[in-house]
Amino acid sequence: MINKTRVFCATAVLLPFLACAASSQDATNNVSDQVIKEQRDALATNTQGKGYGPQSPRDIDAIKGNNPRVFAQAPAYEKMNLCNIHFHKNAEHKGGEFTQYAGNGDGHGYQSGYKYSGKLSKAELTPLEHEVGTNKHGSLFPGDTIEVHYVHSTAQVGPGATLGACLSESNKNPQLRVETQVYVLVNDAKAKGFVELTALGMKNGLNQALNIPGDTGTPIQYSGSTTGPGYNEAGSPLQVSWSVRPNVMKVDINSVGKWLEGNAFDEDHAHGVRNLVINPDLLSGS
Repeated sequence: MINKTRVFCATAVLLPFLACAASSQDATNNVSDQVIKEQRDALATNTQGKGYGPQSPRDIDAIKGNNPRVFAQAPAYEKMNLCNIHFHKNAEHKGGEFTQYAGNGDGHGYQSGYKYSGKLSKAELTPLEHEVGTNKHGSLFPGDTIEVHYVHSTAQVGPGATLGACLSESNKNPQLRVETQVYVLVNDAKAKGFVELTALGMKNGLNQALNIPGDTGTPIQYSGSTTGPGYNEAGSPLQVSWSVRPNVMKVDINSVGKWLEGNAFDEDHAHGVRNLVINPDLLSGS
């Protein structure tokens, strides 16, 4: 979950027509392990003794930690307002069907994170004849993994850009919940469509994303924070109830491109990822 405002192998294996779920555009210029270590050390130093609550992202297959800060879990998302949808290239969380490390990346959150650990057909990995989601950090390609954050707020708000859309003049401290789904991009018009998966509407008087997947495993619930590479060396002060689905869903990459061309959230590219938080003092036990 980003916070822009700060206030708040294509190698064939086993079966002849299957390939590892990896983009043909994988990064090769990764920073050293030492750079990542230094970032983690800085995060520990900058948060020690300052009262920061549990942080995100984390390994959802190992929900344990020593952070003593406790806050009430936000209501079920169906009882909250959908305020923002955005996504990160590669999963920020690790676990379930997304455990393949993408590498250290550029040290600023790009080309790092975790990839779908399953396999895709050569047809699903067919290169596109056009670019999708291009920005200065690259583009999206068949085989790429994305982690989508459906952000919800207890404030009386509607869908909009950035975390600021989750706050209102009358409520600057709402409860926040992020429903999380990891998708793998495939060149297949018969795969799920992203426009449909992010369709908006009113339900029981609340703004809702109407088609959040309900068949990708029991969500892992835990207490954490906002995410994004801006917090690689700093603690996030915001409290978030997370719900992360462990299974990956295939989505048509062309539909993602269509969504990026125009949506209610002013999103036109994939965001970078925060380093996986592994310091037990910054992780919740539940």
